[in-house]
Amino acid sequence: MKKLFNFITLSFIMLFSTFGFSQTKNTDQAYIFFLHNKFIEENDLNVAHPEYGKAEYNEILESFRKDNFIVYSEIRKKNTNAYDYAEKIAKQIKKLLKKGVPPNKITVIGTSKGGYIAQYVSTFVANPNMNFVFIGCFMDTDIEQIPDINFCGNILTIYEKSDIYGVSAVKRKETSKLKVNHFREIELNTNLKHGFLYKALDEWIVPAKKWANGNYELN
Repeated sequence: MKKLFNFITLSFIMLFSTFGFSQTKNTDQAYIFFLHNKFIEENDLNVAHPEYGKAEYNEILESFRKDNFIVYSEIRKKNTNAYDYAEKIAKQIKKLLKKGVPPNKITVIGTSKGGYIAQYVSTFVANPNMNFVFIGCFMDTDIEQIPDINFCGNILTIYEKSDIYGVSAVKRKETSKLKVNHFREIELNTNLKHGFLYKALDEWIVPAKKWANGNYELN
């Protein structure tokens, strides 16, 4: 069933890439682009990380779909170049915008490596009214090592206190040259280290949904 589910998900991406969206008249419909972590690139979904367990990719997508989001996602090829992949997603989003979907109805959510891809998408699309959720994907050294990222849009960052691979991204917000309409951060205390983003946890999924629905106060 998981292979079938992934095939259907990939088919949605391919259909979108080739033909664009066919139903864009409902301006209240919200869309999510979900970009997963690196472990899923390198391993079958049945394989468990030695410390963090199985990545609940399908469960995460299903959680968003249950709340009536149209979700676009795919399992990337191994060693996908983040910059190039972000350009691909940015082109898809621009097609969607051209078809009349309001930018505030489009949210890009990325975890770990997927979060870095999402940051590049924010830079490339450069639309201050779009929504982004970056999860477990910023380190202080990024400012010097990845200088070409500029936040743009409504930005929510979520990181885990016990995770050495994700900290507050305020420094990136302060150095970004593009417009950020809304910026919020959430520090979690699950004690799951980087494994928190492997799981379909309400701790990060619920605020991500609120952000995607334009609830920038997260109340």
